[in-house]
Amino acid sequence: MVTRLSTLGYALLTLLARESLSGYELARHMKTPIGFFWQAQLSQIYPELARLEQLNYVFHQVVVQEDRPSKKLYTLTEPGRAALKAWTTQPPQPTLERNELLLKTYAIWVADPQAALDLFRACEKAHRDQLALFEEIQTSIERKSEGILHPDDPRFGDYATVRMGVAYEREYVLWCQWMIQQFERVLLPSQRDLQEEQAKGPFIPS
Repeated sequence: MVTRLSTLGYALLTLLARESLSGYELARHMKTPIGFFWQAQLSQIYPELARLEQLNYVFHQVVVQEDRPSKKLYTLTEPGRAALKAWTTQPPQPTLERNELLLKTYAIWVADPQAALDLFRACEKAHRDQLALFEEIQTSIERKSEGILHPDDPRFGDYATVRMGVAYEREYVLWCQWMIQQFERVLLPSQRDLQEEQAKGPFIPS
């Protein structure tokens, strides 16, 4: 019987299925690339590694380093690979979605229009920057692999997830641009009225 792990546990098995890594290296990989879609703190990783060892899903070897302290190098076992293989095709657990920007959008009708416009302009730029990063990663993978990777290649996971990131950020940018347009339409008449008043010059009583 396969023991159910936390999602972090499976994330660690996913990384170790590619290569043996130290705890520090696992934490680094949890920031990039896994950090783009699943995040964990360093303080969570070591207790989870200890649990994986207890289950015989991973084992570690102490590697002596000349210039630095010795490190534990973790390796995936066959039972660990079997657990990972079984988990990858199970339906994901329902997750509670939390998006502060969408919550603010739900109440945006009470906001100052100019402040709302500034908010969505800033969000649009942030997502454009993230989109550019994902597109750069996607291009790099395609260049190194000389085309689309086969699904049984470990790099296929990198490619498939970054494609999802590109699609998500692209749609987010389009939505932000649409929100910007809505508030620009609201502000345009008031700005035009202000310009007309300024063009008339100061009022001089007769």
